[in-house]
Amino acid sequence: MDITEFIARSIGHWRSQRSVHHLAFGHFEAVQSEIEIVSLRPEDSSVLDLCQTHSIDPQTVSSPFRMTWEGQSDWDETEVLAGSCILVPVPDPQTPNRGQLIRDQGYAETMAAVGDYRITEDNAFILVTAYDRAAAEEKIWFINPNLRCRVSCIKTSAGTGVVTASFSTEIRQET
Repeated sequence: MDITEFIARSIGHWRSQRSVHHLAFGHFEAVQSEIEIVSLRPEDSSVLDLCQTHSIDPQTVSSPFRMTWEGQSDWDETEVLAGSCILVPVPDPQTPNRGQLIRDQGYAETMAAVGDYRITEDNAFILVTAYDRAAAEEKIWFINPNLRCRVSCIKTSAGTGVVTASFSTEIRQET
């Protein structure tokens, strides 16, 4: 599987159940979310802006998309977790199962981010992103076309300590 196929399989509306362990606080959190993943054209102005910000040739991108989410946590039931970000994969021309993923908003910190991805032989997508104060590692794989799993780990920026670990199941919803 390459990044184009992985993104194509990810397009849609997903219901997510995530278990989060905040190791620094000794706290467990359950989060239920709705996630919408839609493809974008490479010539979309938001994609072009992101490419320009990171000095990326728009001709080298593959399957850009927007991910929007809205969720509820049992940690603070009054707070609605919501957001949206643009994600632009830039495959490595020498190694098609590797590349960079550019985001206008990161996972561990709310800032623009560039991560390195690879797709393993068993079709798992692995993304490692360094931020100013943290580093994130994510792994996403499909159980079947309508069920995927995600694990993530937020580490200290030096990579010496785990701050947060989570596991999600995401089920595609009929539209």
